[in-house]
Amino acid sequence: MRIEPSGAAFAASAAHRAKVAQLAALAGVDREVRAHEQAHLAAAGGLARSVSFQFVTGPDGRQYAVAGEVSIDSSPVAGDPEKTIQKAQQIRAAANAPSQPSAQDRQVAAQAAQLEQAARQELAERQRREQAQAFEGPPDDEPERLLDALA
Repeated sequence: MRIEPSGAAFAASAAHRAKVAQLAALAGVDREVRAHEQAHLAAAGGLARSVSFQFVTGPDGRQYAVAGEVSIDSSPVAGDPEKTIQKAQQIRAAANAPSQPSAQDRQVAAQAAQLEQAARQELAERQRREQAQAFEGPPDDEPERLLDALA
């Protein structure tokens, strides 16, 4: 003899399975989001300002992270293109740190590459100016000042 579940019991069982599936999906997203943002934090080091999450409440009443963001200081280092280059490289590494960078992550990495390129141009221009000054020699009155000093 076969016993068929009542309509109410079948509906309750289906609702329970749906709830369990939703909780599993939310828990999976929560783990992925937290791991993604942790990868950014670890690579950003001292450049990371803060991490924030967006949450949804699951059917069990718990909060699940469904999105996140790490704020990173992406300003150039004033007057120091070498340090700006290092900083831009660290920003790019932090943006690309998760195993699956998002579109926003790729945009941040591209902006960091632009920051690095601008700093490299500034550094090259500074080096050109320094070399030009070295080849120009002493100012025109330098020999006279040397003779005065020897006298």
